[in-house]
Amino acid sequence: MKVSIITTCYNRERTIAQAIESVLSQDYPEIEYIVVDGASKDDSLKVIRSYGSRITKVISERDGGMYEAINKGIRMATGEIVGLLHSDDFLIHPHIISEIVERFKQTAADIVYGDGLFVDAQQTDRVIRDWRSGNYRRWKVRLGWLPLHPTVYIKRSAIEQYGLYNENYQIAADSDFLVRYLYKVDLQVEYLGKYVLRMRMGGLSTDSQKRKAMWKEDVDMYRKNGFWGVPEKILKMGWKVPQFVKAKLKREFTHQ
Repeated sequence: MKVSIITTCYNRERTIAQAIESVLSQDYPEIEYIVVDGASKDDSLKVIRSYGSRITKVISERDGGMYEAINKGIRMATGEIVGLLHSDDFLIHPHIISEIVERFKQTAADIVYGDGLFVDAQQTDRVIRDWRSGNYRRWKVRLGWLPLHPTVYIKRSAIEQYGLYNENYQIAADSDFLVRYLYKVDLQVEYLGKYVLRMRMGGLSTDSQKRKAMWKEDVDMYRKNGFWGVPEKILKMGWKVPQFVKAKLKREFTHQ
């Protein structure tokens, strides 16, 4: 069961190596690793190219943004399972892909998702948000719940049937993708119940300067998927509060 992992990159020379290393260090043997660079102006491509044939496919060209790049990667993918790893992030340990694949094999899952840790951009052992997604229930999506997007691994056959990311969105295409796949269609969804990756705070969708645009896009996304819009967005924000509180309490308890 081949797994295609896609990393999109633009001007991430300081972090891309850690993302790549976390994939190449996985003990699962059937990984197709695809890196889509958006014609970076820094040394990102130099870092990427330094890994040679250890990266299965590399493309570097200008694109219209992250979601166009992700769609390019998906179109190139040949694995039965597809997952994403952003260039600021890294997989939690070398066994996690094996554990994800095992869950697919044990069940009839179309989607397997897990948990993630948002960490300080400089001190990646310092956890800012502890995202425990919890068990999937379709009704929870209506209340603003979604799993952490980069922890979601999905059968490529499902993507071929239900479509790629909506490139009209600059920030909310991942939420739109998840709402469509977890609410609007009938797929078998399994919760891994384990941490999948660490994500650096300050990415495109976590930067405070982008929150206003995120609000507008999220409301628009919910409405176009047949929801009310504003209530679901507010509820979505509410799911995040415990993540910060849990991480803060854990830090304070650890330092006592």
